Amino acid sequence: MGRLEKVLYTANTHTTDGRDDGTSRSTDGRLDVAFSSPGGSGHGTNPEQLFAAGWSTCFVSAMKLVAGKMKVSLPPDMAIDAEVDLGPSEGGYALAARLSISLPGVADDVAERLVEGADEICPYSRATRGNVDVAINLV
Repeated sequence: MGRLEKVLYTANTHTTDGRDDGTSRSTDGRLDVAFSSPGGSGHGTNPEQLFAAGWSTCFVSAMKLVAGKMKVSLPPDMAIDAEVDLGPSEGGYALAARLSISLPGVADDVAERLVEGADEICPYSRATRGNVDVAINLV
């Protein structure tokens, strides 16, 4: 993995406390989120939910880019269901993830090429490759 050729965007947040009653706010004011532990009684979200949302959103954008290069139209009802697991691993914690991608009406071979291409360029996919157990499935 190389260095950035050019910085296109920098996200800036200020986070306090962590999973239990923590908060995170972006410096531009567009994000203001409360945290609570997964499965706990709190009303906040958790980092795994945010990661699933961020990765699936980014992956859709990568598929759009690949589709444009392939001159393929993506269906308006395409969707990704992302699941991110958190669990103990080798004295610490680790993540596992599944992306279930729905591309209704797209031929299987074309859908596979779209997903493979998106997986190659999506920064979340690139960051997790070799570090997180990932399954990407067309549904």
